[in-house]
Amino acid sequence: MYNGSCLCGKVRFAIAGPINDIVFCHCVDCRKVQGSAYATNGWVDDDKFQFLQGRDLLSSYAHVPGKTKYFCRHCGSPVMSINDSHPRQIRVRLGTIDSDVREKPKCHIFTASKANWDVICDDLPQFTAWPKL
Repeated sequence: MYNGSCLCGKVRFAIAGPINDIVFCHCVDCRKVQGSAYATNGWVDDDKFQFLQGRDLLSSYAHVPGKTKYFCRHCGSPVMSINDSHPRQIRVRLGTIDSDVREKPKCHIFTASKANWDVICDDLPQFTAWPKL
């Protein structure tokens, strides 16, 4: 079981299952959303994800059709996204998880659009696109 929250704590959630296919995403969209070199995301089955409070405090943004990102409207924390290409799954921003995460990242993705000032310092596989995990 994992617990998570936004920065201000008004949005809280629980995950009653594993966090799958954790990746470091270097695409421009993730860099912009996170305001950092990359985002760390993982997939959770939607029936294992439950809002404990603040679901009504999320704002959404669909940058491209079929991909909707959700943020706390009070503090701006990116919490999760829904992607039509992964039905019945939620893509969680691992920075919002308050518990220790047992699963480990698998790889870096979209490294062709990596920030020029970023240096990848681990031995994980690197992909220029979305790999089959």
